[in-house]
Amino acid sequence: MDLFNMMGKVKEMQSKMKEAQENLTSILAEGEAGAGLVKATVNGKKQVLKIDIDDSLMKLEDKEMLQDLVVAAVNKALNNVEEKSGDFMKKATEGLMPNIPGFDLGSLMK
Repeated sequence: MDLFNMMGKVKEMQSKMKEAQENLTSILAEGEAGAGLVKATVNGKKQVLKIDIDDSLMKLEDKEMLQDLVVAAVNKALNNVEEKSGDFMKKATEGLMPNIPGFDLGSLMK
């Protein structure tokens, strides 16, 4: 492989990685806690987009439990989206580099 060809591949890889990173916002994952009483939605950039809280939890005496459920739901959603975005990046960068054991471009986005 000549140097110019390799440089072209690097530029192509950079372009595809940038495009894939921009598309991470379209990947959504949800996590829930308290048997679905609290739900969190996050995107592939690990940004919390939405928190849904069941009306039955809106009591002052349940404040501490509600806080714990929100944290649990957000953490589950983040774990779910990490897996989805890893798969997405792996597919988006497939074939850009030679198959080197242990080298995963998808893991670069975590």
